[in-house]
Amino acid sequence: MEEKSKKRYSMKEREEFKRLILDKLEKAKKDLSMLKESFSNDQNNGTDDTYPTFKAFEEGSKTLSKEQNDQILEHLQKSINSLNSALIRVENKDYGICRITKKLIPMGRLMAVPHTTLSIEGKRIVEKDNSKF
Repeated sequence: MEEKSKKRYSMKEREEFKRLILDKLEKAKKDLSMLKESFSNDQNNGTDDTYPTFKAFEEGSKTLSKEQNDQILEHLQKSINSLNSALIRVENKDYGICRITKKLIPMGRLMAVPHTTLSIEGKRIVEKDNSKF
């Protein structure tokens, strides 16, 4: 059956998506854990006796790194939340249905972005609506 005429993905297809989501979820959790661990190990890097100028540069670098790490942590946490939501949609059998157009999201898009809730058409509608403000 062609994707355009289907209303939802089959159980076999949803199982394939579920494996993909679980793989991405595992990787994201590992990345989050490693980042948190490296961030906590970075707190004391032995600069207590270095020249004050170098210490000032390092403190500035630490601040920038902390801001970057915070952004990465936030992004990873959002990704994990989105992937968990995608798993729920797989179980509820409404995975892969665009929340705007209510049409089936093409398999290629879901393989590339398994946590998406929008087809390209739906995404364009949302972006068009947002550009009005």
